[in-house]
Amino acid sequence: MTDFRKTVQELQRPKMLIHAARMGLADYRRDRDLRRLIHMSGQTEHPLQDLLQQERRAEDKRRIGDAAYSLAHHVDLLIALMAELRLAPKPMAQ
Repeated sequence: MTDFRKTVQELQRPKMLIHAARMGLADYRRDRDLRRLIHMSGQTEHPLQDLLQQERRAEDKRRIGDAAYSLAHHVDLLIALMAELRLAPKPMAQ
């Protein structure tokens, strides 16, 4: 299994995006928000993997200045990533 904690920690995103996501963590509701963010892929078994893929696509759009980029959606994805990471089982020490 991929070590999502390390992958997420290594993300290089603008401080404003990270700050906005941290502010939104208190309002995250898994039953509402996760379903809304991954409804198209149906990837409920491994939501971190799906969220990470979507966030990478959003970051690519942000970097190239794509008109389809949505700041609100990007922040929502980061909030969900952070919240789901907190809920994920911690990897066993080796």
